[in-house]
Amino acid sequence: MDLREEALKEHSKKQAKKIAAWIGNNEDRFRQYLYLFLHDEYRVVQRISWVICDIAEKYPELVEKNMGVIINRLDDPEIHTAAKRNVIRVLQFLNIPEKYHAKVFDLCLKYLSDPQETIAVRVFSMSVASRLAKLYPELAKEVIEYINVSLKNSSAGLRSRSRKELSALNKLIQ
Repeated sequence: MDLREEALKEHSKKQAKKIAAWIGNNEDRFRQYLYLFLHDEYRVVQRISWVICDIAEKYPELVEKNMGVIINRLDDPEIHTAAKRNVIRVLQFLNIPEKYHAKVFDLCLKYLSDPQETIAVRVFSMSVASRLAKLYPELAKEVIEYINVSLKNSSAGLRSRSRKELSALNKLIQ
């Protein structure tokens, strides 16, 4: 399968699942995918960004082995919103190597506090930052502050997730 060609055929969840099924647990195919995800043009990255969610769900170890390059991609100011959203979505559930905890935490707080950021990215960032605060309880107060600031003029989705996260974080600081 020519991944790039397949990505450009159709932008749909069905197509993403087809690509994810082809990749399966195959490291070489995942590396091909990752190359496109990290280096290709905007439209290709947009179309294949869903794939990482399916791979992470079925083969988390495949994504975890490549976590460094995936996390480093989040630092790119040119990253497509779909790629950012899906990377942060999987960071809610995957094991983040300890050496990336600080970087991921800082990026998530940056996204959470940016009112221009999409709601999904902000909500997922809130969850990832909260998850890291559970590992480092001394960070809980900082996450609580960022969540409270982000609630000004926020959406229903952000308010809903914040209730859950604030409840868990407040337990850490009591």
